[in-house]
Amino acid sequence: MVAESSALLGGWILLLDLWVRLSNDSYDNGRDELVKECNKINVERAESLSSCYSVMRYSTISCQKNEESAEDISHSTSQNQIKGMGSVPRCQIGENVPRNEKNSFLVTTLMDLPDSKEAVYSALDAWVAWERDFPIGALKNVLLALEKEQQWHRVVQVIKWMLSKGQGTTNGTYGQLIHALDMGNRVEEAQEIWKKKLAFDLHSVPWKLCKLVISMYYRNKMLEELVTLFKGLESFDRKPPEKSIVRKVSNAYELLGLPEEKERVMEKYKNLFVESSRKKISRSGSPIKARPSQKG
Repeated sequence: MVAESSALLGGWILLLDLWVRLSNDSYDNGRDELVKECNKINVERAESLSSCYSVMRYSTISCQKNEESAEDISHSTSQNQIKGMGSVPRCQIGENVPRNEKNSFLVTTLMDLPDSKEAVYSALDAWVAWERDFPIGALKNVLLALEKEQQWHRVVQVIKWMLSKGQGTTNGTYGQLIHALDMGNRVEEAQEIWKKKLAFDLHSVPWKLCKLVISMYYRNKMLEELVTLFKGLESFDRKPPEKSIVRKVSNAYELLGLPEEKERVMEKYKNLFVESSRKKISRSGSPIKARPSQKG
């Protein structure tokens, strides 16, 4: 990657020199050489991204823009106006390509890559290299697409790459990482993320994440950890919002040979089951009795 980056940097320095020459030398010869170098540089970049039609399309768009810019500079820019690199417009590969096409390209590329952290990180670095701002929203969509394909290992790699860039450090991202690790049979690593990033804040961590971890513990038969987590939540007087959580906790107590604790939990949160029954009756469409009319 270092050698490739140096080669590309050298190419762009040569490209800058050609821009300057356009203002002084013959326009026709300078433009032909400029377009030739632009094509060479962009093809090299396309190859580093596991060349596909989308990347080559990006390069074509970019070269067309460079050629048009060359004409403008030749006709309207004098030699004193070109004073340094800052005056040269930056080539935005693929800036006119729809975002969904870029996302699909990245998903396809990631799924086709070998199981190598370096390969995945390099592809992600190249994908965002020409973005003006870090595309956190686009990457969220990419993660959803990978989850749909059950590419859990790739989801983990993409999220860890994001975090290494200081991006996506939210509860939602950590929850997504924990879920992907769990589904990829890496529960110990998922538990480590939970304890380091979220578990220290049990008085305010969202119930959605607590439910995720309780389900992970239950599925992996980590019953001691499950009841310990639930007791920690109870110590902050936090009440579970769903009966499914109560069922998992009560079952865990039963499997641990603690029937008294099971009864305590079921009694304490029995209102969740009553409310659920009322909602079922309401959805069933049972008729409501009409009130008798009062005679004056």
